[in-house]
Amino acid sequence: MVRILADVPVPLEALSAFWSRAWGAPISDRYEAVLARSLGHVVAMEGERVVGFVNIAWDGGVHAFLLDTGVDPDYRRQGLATRIVGEAVGLARSRGAEWLHVDFEPHLDAFYRQCGFRPTEAGLIRLRD
Repeated sequence: MVRILADVPVPLEALSAFWSRAWGAPISDRYEAVLARSLGHVVAMEGERVVGFVNIAWDGGVHAFLLDTGVDPDYRRQGLATRIVGEAVGLARSRGAEWLHVDFEPHLDAFYRQCGFRPTEAGLIRLRD
């Protein structure tokens, strides 16, 4: 049974194994520092295995940002991403965020709309190649 948990400590090794399955590359060895500065994070666990994850970054004020949303390939198309994003929305709201942003690729538009996000205009500049 998959459990959805907020802000539980996740060993970097378990998160890195998940990252490799979900994203095809290991996680940065500095990711624990990223989580320490976050508003929160949501993890989906089956036993000790991380099968879903989303980080809630923030500006220290009223804006929060979903980052690094992912689901293990073996668990996709089962509603897990919707569950972890929904939990993250509630967590951000309960911690005082007034706005929750997310950037995504065009093929994820329907998913994020289903989760309640609406399109906005935004700007982006690439700082590194």
